[in-house]
Amino acid sequence: MKKAVVLLSGGLDSTTALYLAKSKGYEVYAISFNYGQRHDKELESAKKVAEVAGVKEHIIVETNMSAWGGSALTDQRIDVPEGDEKRKEIPVTYVPARNMIFLSYAASYAEVVGAQDVFIGVSEVDYSGYVDCRQEFIDAMEEAINKGTVCGAEEGKPIKIHAPFINMTKAEEIKLGMKLGVDYSQTWSCYRGEEQACGSCDSCVLRLKAFKEAGYDDPVIYK
Repeated sequence: MKKAVVLLSGGLDSTTALYLAKSKGYEVYAISFNYGQRHDKELESAKKVAEVAGVKEHIIVETNMSAWGGSALTDQRIDVPEGDEKRKEIPVTYVPARNMIFLSYAASYAEVVGAQDVFIGVSEVDYSGYVDCRQEFIDAMEEAINKGTVCGAEEGKPIKIHAPFINMTKAEEIKLGMKLGVDYSQTWSCYRGEEQACGSCDSCVLRLKAFKEAGYDDPVIYK
């Protein structure tokens, strides 16, 4: 069976990406990160999703990006802002080079388990302006990975980065996830780590809008 490494945060996008990889016949190796984020709600969701989906292996990488902060998600001194769909500048919830770091780990993991495919749930359409959610970044990262790994540079077994939602809206993604049998009640998207999702941060605003456009009720409980 062909193998794939899936970046699994426990959120809507990564969970849908995992189910999509499984639907394509991949044996899935899920990788999550405890990177010093302000809460572990999403990470707990990742554990549940991996267990229910029946992945081959789920590993959690410890890497402390809160050591330097610089984001509302890794620095407790920076407040999570209210959601604003009209915002044009990069929000303070951007974590510097996070997807670059995560994909580097995923590539190393893929080379060890013999996977030539890596899935990441980023999108250029419905996102908060993050520079590491763009196709040009994915292409550049794939090229760098295949120049810096033995499997890519020497063995003729290049690693392909799949970003299946790069040109999809979240509403389209949710419709696909429903067809794939994703249980979105297990996922967590809110930037704030409270008992219930806040419903007002960028991530919640985008998620609620997407469920409404897709014609479904979001099963997550909000304040």
